Amino acid sequence: MFKAILIDKAENGQSVALADVADDRLPAGSVTVRVAYSTLNYKDALAITGKSPIVRSYPMVPGIDFSGVVEHSDDPQYKVGDRVVLNGWGVGEKHWGGLAGKARVDGGWLVPLQAPFTLRQAMGIGTAGYTAMLCVMALERHGVKPESGEVLVTGAAGGVGSVAVAILARLGYTVAAVTGRPQESDYLKALGAHEILDRAQFSEPGKPLAKERWAGAVDVAGGNVLANVCAAMRYRGTVAACGLAAGMGFPATVAPFILRGVTLAGVDSVMCPKPDRLEAWRRLARDLDPAVLDGLTHDVPLDGVIAAAGDLVQGRIRGRIIVPIHKD
Repeated sequence: MFKAILIDKAENGQSVALADVADDRLPAGSVTVRVAYSTLNYKDALAITGKSPIVRSYPMVPGIDFSGVVEHSDDPQYKVGDRVVLNGWGVGEKHWGGLAGKARVDGGWLVPLQAPFTLRQAMGIGTAGYTAMLCVMALERHGVKPESGEVLVTGAAGGVGSVAVAILARLGYTVAAVTGRPQESDYLKALGAHEILDRAQFSEPGKPLAKERWAGAVDVAGGNVLANVCAAMRYRGTVAACGLAAGMGFPATVAPFILRGVTLAGVDSVMCPKPDRLEAWRRLARDLDPAVLDGLTHDVPLDGVIAAAGDLVQGRIRGRIIVPIHKD
């Protein structure tokens, strides 16, 4: 038996509880992992609160990522005792996820724990940090360099935004951080942001084109925020878009793209090919100071996850939530 957050169908939608689950209920997979740490991401919070139809089948264990130690393996890539990390692949949506004492998954979904990170630090980064690194890589791929000009990060006090600010600042970029929480200004400046901008400046419908300012941007919001960011991009600037916290819509015009040559680069972390995942984790090991994680993260026990999910959806959580299960 192991403990797990279990989401199931109910008469009025769904039920969520911390439950005891038998090992034989684990789904099919080639590798069984004793989960050391998981996290609570925005997508997990949506699934737990039922605010969005994240869960594709019931019952479901949420948790889109985890780190842990291999307990059993039918995959030649892994042996008992190996330390591994998982991000995405529909885990926590279509396949039981990491907010549990154990997980059984396809070995192809795992990556080895990247030195020098511990299992806890890997979840301090988690899907949010790995996505942030994919966004940085997308900006680099499209020629955005520190000398190109200012880079904007929206949702900067959240998981993706916090790591993106820290990485970009360490790489030498001049970073402006957008947040709806002005009380987080000192936190964001400590991560390396040189300027803090109020989200309200981006939240209302804007002009098709605004004054050119940003050489690059990492956007987690979508909606009017993304439209306004695109409108203010410099000639041949690039926006790496990875989220929809402000909505799925994109109420923009083609003007930034056909008059300024702006690139809108979509970033998906869920089905990202393994070579890109490995490169992202290699880059995180090089470009993210592990000491930064101490200020980015805080722990929530497994029995506190359901309550914390509500706070996360309401925008009351800063940075990253780590869920310790079997500490390394």
